Amino acid sequence: QVQLVESGGGLVQPGGSLRLSCTVSGGTSRIATMAWYRQTPGKQREFVAEILSSDKVNIANSVKGRFTISRVNGKNTIDLQMNSLKPEDTAVYFCNAFWGGASNYWGQGTQVTVSS
Repeated sequence: QVQLVESGGGLVQPGGSLRLSCTVSGGTSRIATMAWYRQTPGKQREFVAEILSSDKVNIANSVKGRFTISRVNGKNTIDLQMNSLKPEDTAVYFCNAFWGGASNYWGQGTQVTVSS
């Protein structure tokens, strides 16, 4: 049974930083494409950043230059370093792991609130 465990959300002031982490447990040891999405009430889930199995990185324009995604020790664990946070970054952040086809899994989400 594949599970994604997220950590690192919380409350931070504008301009501050947070680091989110996501680890895959269970299932295959094959390296997945892993990503972060975010969602606010009443809106669709929005792509934030992804790291492919090749370690190529794609970042949404809205967070480019402020957020960095990285894979830890070449495994199915990723970090999202979020700097210069803005109130509009407030959302529930979801981790995703994808191996192709129906092998697509989501974490439970972690709340990030940017407020003074």
